[in-house]
Amino acid sequence: MSNTESRAPDFVRATIATEIAQGRFDGRVVTRFPPEPNGYLHIGHAKALCLDFGAAQEFGGHCNLRFDDTNPTKEETEYVDAIQDDIRWLGYAWGDHLYYASGYFEQLYQWAVQLIQAGKAYVDDLTPDEMRDYRGTLTEPGRASPHRNRSVAENLDLFARMRAGEFPDGAKTLRAKIDMASGNVNLRDPVMYRIRHAEHHRTGNAWCIYPMYDWAHGQSYSIERVTYSLCSMEYEDHRPLYDWYCEQLGIFHPQQIEFARLNISHTVLSKRKLLQLVNENIVAGWDDPRMPTLRGLRRRGYTPEAIRDFIERVGVGKTQNLIELALLEHCLREDLNKRAARVMAVLHPLKVVIENYPADQVEELDAVNNPEDATMGTRQVPFARELWIEQDDFREDPPKKFFRLSPGVEVRLRYAYIVKCTSVVHNERGQVIQVNCTYDPATRGGSTDRKVKGTIHWVSARHAIPAKVRLYDTLFLSPKPDEDEDWKTRINPNSLETLTNCFVEPALAHAAPGERYQFERTGYFYVDPDSSTDQRVFNRTVSLRDSWGKIEKQEQG
Repeated sequence: MSNTESRAPDFVRATIATEIAQGRFDGRVVTRFPPEPNGYLHIGHAKALCLDFGAAQEFGGHCNLRFDDTNPTKEETEYVDAIQDDIRWLGYAWGDHLYYASGYFEQLYQWAVQLIQAGKAYVDDLTPDEMRDYRGTLTEPGRASPHRNRSVAENLDLFARMRAGEFPDGAKTLRAKIDMASGNVNLRDPVMYRIRHAEHHRTGNAWCIYPMYDWAHGQSYSIERVTYSLCSMEYEDHRPLYDWYCEQLGIFHPQQIEFARLNISHTVLSKRKLLQLVNENIVAGWDDPRMPTLRGLRRRGYTPEAIRDFIERVGVGKTQNLIELALLEHCLREDLNKRAARVMAVLHPLKVVIENYPADQVEELDAVNNPEDATMGTRQVPFARELWIEQDDFREDPPKKFFRLSPGVEVRLRYAYIVKCTSVVHNERGQVIQVNCTYDPATRGGSTDRKVKGTIHWVSARHAIPAKVRLYDTLFLSPKPDEDEDWKTRINPNSLETLTNCFVEPALAHAAPGERYQFERTGYFYVDPDSSTDQRVFNRTVSLRDSWGKIEKQEQG
């Protein structure tokens, strides 16, 4: 699944390899991927996902899929199912190791009681605003809550009544009693439980108090005997808290290792911002091909192999940096170049009439399906008197070094003949609507030594299949939209162009949703699920070469 020879530096795998050699955890390697079921996975999650599952596989261990479902107001079964589907699509499996934090609610409750009994936790009545005020700042210590010194008996009674549902939402919390003067604000008596009368997607109404993520995090890993908890850098300051919980409870203690999360240019990866894009109808949903969600990338035509290759090239370090979207597209092109069949499609059609070609004649020409893979063979492409070519492949008054079709100039039609433009037809607005040509019968399929400078693609008008094509561009004009005060002002107004008057060769008459093709000279395309027997719909996955020069020019303008 991975090519370790081409992988960028990865300090996490190096650390695990060293500790295996030292005999830590008896050589066991158990990792975990802990998504919250409150949204769809995106390309940023793919880095953690590939690291968690990939490292476990390489070292002979396994990776747990464990849903951190501790917030019932934002979690849905829809997300649970979608996350599992996306992980499978990316090429990973968890076997029997599927877990939920909600499955540990009783054990977590009992451990909270244990901390109360040891004088290490207390029930607090402060409101969230009061708690923030008491917490202090990065330069000033916090202040103890007036309820911090309640007796063990009172705390046990109040916590039991919290569980029984006697108090409304927000009336009380359970807090750890650590150090309100700590330089690490995460250790200033963090909240462990809050009251939330809400139905949970798995436990229903069995609970009305729910553990905070920081309380459920380390203990869940301890229950599962996870050896390596791999987290992004924002959890580095939380590690002392996770350590404190495990030490106070005297339970198995996993090792947490932090790494820099993935940041990609011309996109946002914040769940909050992605939700805004969907809710404000800026995009057409979580699977919009412009979205960085795995659902969106799948619908655009990305392959799991390309994403895994990209993640390996990025590497794993501790320093935050911005990865160019162009690298992801490069990995995609390399993969699609090997697997995608070549076909001809005309997106902006202009009619060509070959005047000296018999009106009732049709020839079947041999076309190569993929020059990178001889086993894909060839196909037959019909050729007739009337054709469609791209509008950009003809200029009535061509600029210098224009090597395509123009009056008096010859070009080769791909797999077919050399043709020469003899005249043009204009409409009432002076626009060219038809190009008349003659062809040389002796030049079929390159069977002559006569050379021309240009080769263009085409589709037989009589046999063409109508198609709709969606051309996607980057969703943001700015490489770093997160840095703009109003990030939505950097949205690219031309991120989607829909073409409804396109034609593809008849080989695509039965193209099934999910199939990938290279439209010669145009780009790689994916058959969208919207396709029907009446009309094929193609999403452009990526162009044949990057267009970042254009984006930079727009940004400078």
